[in-house]
Amino acid sequence: MENREQIGKIWLDLSKYPGEDFYCDGAVEDEILRIARDYSPVEYPKLIEEKKSWPIFYHLSSQRENIVEFLPITKEDKVLEVGSGCGAITGALAKKAGNVTCVDLSKKRSMINAYRHGECDNVTIHVGNFKDIEPDLPADYDYVCLIGVFEYGQSYIGGDKPFVEFLNILKKHLKRDGRIVIAIENKYGLKYFAGCAEDHLGTYFSGIENYAEGGGVRTFSKNGLEKIFKECGIEEYHFYYPYPDYKFMTMAYSDKRQPKVGELSNNLRNFDRERMLLFNEKNAFDGMSEDGLFPVFSNSYVAILGNELPLQYVRYSNDRAEEYQIKTVILEKDDHQKEVRKYPLTEAAKEHVRNMLTAYEGLKKRYAGSKLTINKCRLLDTSLECYAAFEFVEGRMLSELMDDCLEKQDVEGFHKLFDEYVERIGYGDDANVTDFDLVFSNIIVNGDEWTLIDYEWTFGKNIETKELAFRALYCYLMEDERRNGLQPDRALDKLGITQQDAENYRQQEREFQRFVTGKRMSISEIYQLIGRGVYTPQDWIDGYRTNREIRRIQIYEDTGNGFREETSHLLYGNYEDENTVELEYVVTGNVKVLRLDPAFDSCVCRISDININGQPLVLTKKGLLQTNGKILKSKTENETGVSVVFATQDPNISIDMNELLPDKENLLSVRMEVVRLPMQIAKDMAGAVKKLI
Repeated sequence: MENREQIGKIWLDLSKYPGEDFYCDGAVEDEILRIARDYSPVEYPKLIEEKKSWPIFYHLSSQRENIVEFLPITKEDKVLEVGSGCGAITGALAKKAGNVTCVDLSKKRSMINAYRHGECDNVTIHVGNFKDIEPDLPADYDYVCLIGVFEYGQSYIGGDKPFVEFLNILKKHLKRDGRIVIAIENKYGLKYFAGCAEDHLGTYFSGIENYAEGGGVRTFSKNGLEKIFKECGIEEYHFYYPYPDYKFMTMAYSDKRQPKVGELSNNLRNFDRERMLLFNEKNAFDGMSEDGLFPVFSNSYVAILGNELPLQYVRYSNDRAEEYQIKTVILEKDDHQKEVRKYPLTEAAKEHVRNMLTAYEGLKKRYAGSKLTINKCRLLDTSLECYAAFEFVEGRMLSELMDDCLEKQDVEGFHKLFDEYVERIGYGDDANVTDFDLVFSNIIVNGDEWTLIDYEWTFGKNIETKELAFRALYCYLMEDERRNGLQPDRALDKLGITQQDAENYRQQEREFQRFVTGKRMSISEIYQLIGRGVYTPQDWIDGYRTNREIRRIQIYEDTGNGFREETSHLLYGNYEDENTVELEYVVTGNVKVLRLDPAFDSCVCRISDININGQPLVLTKKGLLQTNGKILKSKTENETGVSVVFATQDPNISIDMNELLPDKENLLSVRMEVVRLPMQIAKDMAGAVKKLI
C-alpha cells in the first residue's frame, strides 16, 4: 500500500523512507520546522534578523534561490531536484517549471520544504535514499539539479567510482536534450587559501591537502570535475562561476565573460564559523583576473551538463525592497551581438523596470549636445515577459582608469579625470531630471566617448552636480581599501563642499540605502549580525604574545644590593589550567630575599605549595613574607599556604631565603593559582580585608 502524506498541496512519498532520519542539525531543525509551519515566507526576513542564527538564515533566506533562478526553465519543463533539503531552491524551481520532483533522505527537512511551499501544486517530495528511489523515477526530466549535493556522492552511491556512477544514474532520467546542473564548491577555491575553513569538514586546507584526513565528502577542481564528466561520456558541458560562492550568489560569470579588475566586491561572508584572513581575496582575484586565472580559483562552480546557456553573465540586485528587485544579464543574441537586459524579479518590480525607459528619454534630452552619451534603452513589456534592454558598450569603466592613475601615483591624472567627469555630468544642471547613481563604474570610456550605461536610479528632480560628484567619490573610496591613500580634500574644495555639506550628503546616502532596501537588513548587515570572527595572522601573533605576557611571572633576587630589573628573570611556568601554574627555579645560596611577581595586573594569588629542596616553607611564619597586597585570612589554623589580593599592576611577594643552603644551588618549587581581576573589584576586596595573618 502506497505510503503518502499531504502538507498543503504538496505530497510526500514515504514508500522508501527507512523510518528514521539519519542526519539532522539538532534542535534548530525543530525551530525551522515550527517557522515553516507557523509563518509565511514573507515573514522570514524579519525572523532571520530576530533569531540571529546561521542555520535559520542559511535554510530560509530567499537569496539561496539565485543559484537556479538564472536557468532558462519554463512551464513546459520537468525538473528533478536531488537533495532538496529544507527547500532552499524548491520554490524557485516550482515557480519556473511545470513539474518538480524532489528527493531527500530526511523526513523532517522534507516537511519543512512542504510547509514553506505548501501553495505549490506542482511539487512532489520523495523521502528516502536516492539509490532506493531512483529506479521508480521517470526518464523524461528536462533538468536534474544537484545544488550542494554532488560532493556527497560516496554517501549516496558508494563503490569504487561513486561520482561517475552517480552521474551515470542521473543521465538515465534525463531527456535527450536535457541538462544536469551541478553547484559545488571548488576544492581550490581562493577563499580556502585565504583562510576559510572547508565548508563540510570545518577544518583548514582540507581540500587543498587533498582530504588527507579522510571523510565522506569530496569537492573537486575544475579539471577534476571535467575528468568525471568525460569518464561518463558527457561531451558537452559549460562552467559558470558564482561569486562570492554558490550559496549566496550575487553574480555569476562564464568563460565568455570574466570579471574585470576592480569589479568584484570584498568577500567576508563567513556566517557559520570563524575564519582566518591570510590575504585580501578581492585584491588577489583582481590579479588572477588580469592573468586569466579566475576560473581556476573561483570559490564555487555551476556546471551545466548539456546545451550552453545563452547568457554570459548575471548579477542579482534582490537584496532590496520587493519593488526594486531585479537581475541584470549579458547575453549573446542570435546575431552574435551582446545585449544587456534588466528583468524584474517580482511583480512589484515591473514598474521599476518600466521607468528605465522613461529615465533614458529624460536623460537623453538633458544631455543632448553634451559630451556624455546615454546608453540606448528599449522596453519589452508583454503578458509573458518584461525587461529593459541596453546596448553592450565596449570600453573601460571610468573607475578602472582612475585606479590606473592611483596605481602609478599619478594624482594629477586622477584629478584630471575627475574634473572631466564633473564637467560632463554637470551639463544641463538646471534640468528636472537627474541620475542619482552617476558613480564612476557606471560610465564606460572608449576614447573620447563617455557613455552612461546604468541609470536605474533616475529621478524627476534637480540634484546639484556637487552632490552627485561627492556621492561618486564617496562610493569609489568605500568600494576598495586600496583607494584610501587618495586625499579627497582637493576635489571637495574645488566643488565648494564644506564639512557640513559632506556630513549631510553622507546622511542622505544612508537614507537612500534604507530606501532601496525597504529598511530590511542587507546581506552585509546580516553578516555583521550573525557572522563569525575574522582573524588576520597578526591577530593570532598578537593573541599569542598577549597570552604569554599575561601568563609570565617575574623573579627578583636580592643578594644584599636590593632588587634590580636587569638581573631579574621572566618565567612562564607550567599551567595545568587557565589559572593554576607550577614552576621551578634554581636559587643560589647567596640570595637573601627572593621577590615573586605573580602577574602584571590586579589579581588574587594563592600560593598553595612552596618548597626549598623538597622542604616546605611555612609562609604564615612571622617575618617570612612581605607583600604590597592584602593577605587574606586563612580558613584553618594550620594552613601553610597564603592568599593575597593585589589592587595594583605591580603585585609582588618577597620571601626571606635564610633557609637556603649556602654555596649551593637550591631548587625552589612553587604551586599557585592566579586569578586576574578588574582593578575596582580588587580594590573592593582589599578594602574589605579586616584581619591580616
